[in-house]
Amino acid sequence: DDEEDVSSMEKVMLEYAAMDRDLNNYIRALEETVNQVKREKPENIPDLENLVQEKLTAIESKNSDSDLQRNEKYMYFMDQLKEMKKQYNGNETIEQIDEDIAVTRSQMNFICPITQMEMRRPVRNKVCGHVYEEEAILEIIQSRKQKKKKVRCPKMGCSHVDVKGSDLVPDEALKRVIDSQNKQ
Repeated sequence: DDEEDVSSMEKVMLEYAAMDRDLNNYIRALEETVNQVKREKPENIPDLENLVQEKLTAIESKNSDSDLQRNEKYMYFMDQLKEMKKQYNGNETIEQIDEDIAVTRSQMNFICPITQMEMRRPVRNKVCGHVYEEEAILEIIQSRKQKKKKVRCPKMGCSHVDVKGSDLVPDEALKRVIDSQNKQ
């Protein structure tokens, strides 16, 4: 209910979104530079540091503040905030909220679609949103990479056909829920 704290948290999430965007821009600039160098003849290799900087500047020139508000984690934070406000403004009792959380937890699926076991270190795919056990998905990515093949999302029915290690982010919220449930 404290607007100042909420505003402060929102600023932190926007800063996170900006850092995440900067990191992804840098990775993209590096990948573009590597691909360009691969196409060129060895005697024509330019100053790589300057080339990366040029590509990064070009990518960053297309940035806008609205990009930050479309960041996956920022949107998740805002959804959670709306939900909390709804519950608070609806004057639900703590017992009702706890009961809702307990029901939600029991309905959540903590089973990895690859190993069919409960996840210990869940990672979320930024592209399609599915969650897997970190070690299992990285093993598949590495194995398919050696065969020069793309990795299809292992979640039944998902159409995402090019899962990369860089698409995966630790799902800390899910890990906390799993750890909490295991302690009970």
